[in-house]
Amino acid sequence: MNLALILLTTALVLVIALLAAAGAGKLARLDGATYPAALTRAALTFTAVLTLAAASTAAFTGLLK
Repeated sequence: MNLALILLTTALVLVIALLAAAGAGKLARLDGATYPAALTRAALTFTAVLTLAAASTAAFTGLLK
């Protein structure tokens, strides 16, 4: 049961990170950024979401132990 919960949570975080990255890239492109600049903004957003998820996981794990 725990493994299934971990896998589902990981999949949800990845989907949210991809959606945030796609939104950031689209907004950058609508703002007039070039394709490489929009891709860079999307990549930065993707890594920021994953970093935030890892940091919050570490914080919650520290609280639960």
